[in-house]
Amino acid sequence: MDTRKFKFQDGRGGSALAIRVSPRSQKNEVIRIFSDGTINVKLKTPLVDGKANNILIKFLAEILDVKQSELEIIAGETGRNKLVSIYGLDSGTVNQHISELLSKSKKLRNLS
Repeated sequence: MDTRKFKFQDGRGGSALAIRVSPRSQKNEVIRIFSDGTINVKLKTPLVDGKANNILIKFLAEILDVKQSELEIIAGETGRNKLVSIYGLDSGTVNQHISELLSKSKKLRNLS
């Protein structure tokens, strides 16, 4: 029998977002949440040379009110479908930020 002791350590806590990027939009915006929970984000930039990834991180940091260093693309760096890790925010808080943003966006569209 192995008597080795395991050492557990706390990691950085947070949540993750599944993102579908739509490039070459008129503005950066969250437009909808698909039925599988993936968030559709439109970005002004094309998907070239990682520019969209940088813009996506900057945009998400603004709308989630976190530092860019707290966001990381952990899957899908070269495609439209991405998985973004958000350190320090639980999924409920992230959901609240995204839902409020979508609600405000719908109200503005209805006014125009």
